[in-house]
Amino acid sequence: MRNKKTRLQLIVKLIKNNCVGSQDELAHLLATNGYVVTQATLSRDLKTLKATKVATDMGSYMYIIPDGNDLQDSMLSKGMSYSSYSVHANSFVSLQFSGHMAVIKTRNGYASGLAYDIDMSKTPEILGTIAGADTVFAVMREDLTREEAKNLFAKFLPLMVDEEGAVE
Repeated sequence: MRNKKTRLQLIVKLIKNNCVGSQDELAHLLATNGYVVTQATLSRDLKTLKATKVATDMGSYMYIIPDGNDLQDSMLSKGMSYSSYSVHANSFVSLQFSGHMAVIKTRNGYASGLAYDIDMSKTPEILGTIAGADTVFAVMREDLTREEAKNLFAKFLPLMVDEEGAVE
């Protein structure tokens, strides 16, 4: 019997390298790699890895595993940049404001990662986020101007910034 840590590492690899849409598919992939597990064990493993199912552009579903990077998380929580901009550049669609709320549209499946990075940055001007599959709602402090908000979001999103650092 192989150990749980090795099995979890294999599950991460399988989910990241394949479009796995069900536990049955994942169990079959594990079995072909020498790991025969019960559905209950697989379910616990997926919960441990914080795996979630997201809709694909083709109308089916697939598992994803959030990128847990301790260094990245600690840098974000200290207000330091780890080039989050480049991580979200290919997934960003639009940014709009309504009152003290920002509505950020992303490609399908990318909103939760963006919301996580915004929350981990512990920016006091952003009170919190709620993520769907392709939309992030961010609630901002009441006294924050839209220009200030755009400058904050420019850390995470490919917004146009001029030579003086102001968002256009």
